[in-house]
Amino acid sequence: MAAALTFASLVSPAVAQQNKSVAPPPIAQVQSSVETSAPSPSSTSLPPAADAASASSATPGPASAPASSATAISPLKAETTPHELSPWSMFLSADVLVKFVMIGLAFASLVTWTIFIAKIVELSLARRNLGAALTQISESRSLAEAQMALGDKNSVLASLLAAAMREARLSAGISSDAGIKERAASSFAEIVRAESRRIRLGMGLLATIGATSPFVGLFGTVWGIMNSFIGISKSQTTNLAVVAPGIAEALLATALGLVAAIPAVIIYNYFARVTRGYIELVSRASGSSGRLLSRDLDRTHGGSLGGAHSRAAE
Repeated sequence: MAAALTFASLVSPAVAQQNKSVAPPPIAQVQSSVETSAPSPSSTSLPPAADAASASSATPGPASAPASSATAISPLKAETTPHELSPWSMFLSADVLVKFVMIGLAFASLVTWTIFIAKIVELSLARRNLGAALTQISESRSLAEAQMALGDKNSVLASLLAAAMREARLSAGISSDAGIKERAASSFAEIVRAESRRIRLGMGLLATIGATSPFVGLFGTVWGIMNSFIGISKSQTTNLAVVAPGIAEALLATALGLVAAIPAVIIYNYFARVTRGYIELVSRASGSSGRLLSRDLDRTHGGSLGGAHSRAAE
């Protein structure tokens, strides 16, 4: 009995120590652990994109590479902004040879409009003066009266009358009226041809500009496009933002060629009609001078014949 009590006294402290080690934790300690393990409302309210952004920002490594590449590409985008495609900027950025072509075409266009203004004034004055002169001599009976009616006016009709008077004076004593009229007609034809050359002055240049300007502009375009393709091969890109400015600069040369050629052709055709009408008016003046010379010759021979008949009657 004593031995049993002694064994029980020895076992009881060990059992108490074991029960103490597996005892449940206090209530306050359990609540605090629950609070720390539960997710907070702020963390659950974040959207997936924010979670991904926070996760990517929290974890350094390959995820930060796109941001650095984007910052590296942004200066390149600023450099490849499209050019200003105004005519002046395209001219300034064009090749040297294309610039010379454009300057030449612009100068040709300026020459065309200068000739147009000058010939309009010249033809208007010439037609008005010649028409007024023909009206003045329409009632004249002889070359002398016609010269007096014209006065000191310097016109093609005055030159025709002077040529007729000179031929009549040089042919004095010659009884062949046909020969005098033929020589006078030859002088009239020379004066008409000279007047025709004078009034057509500048029209050959208009014809040259109208015929060659499109081809000159096309040459500038071909040269510019060739340089553009060379630039494309060097840059190794077919992006329109890179290709378009060079091609636009080249096509500007063709546009200037058409701008120079179309008005030149239209103005040339207009002046061809107007000049033809003026030459017909000069031909009328030549005919009037020939008729006055014929009257003077008939009067001269008629007077001589009348004197001979009177002397024969005596």
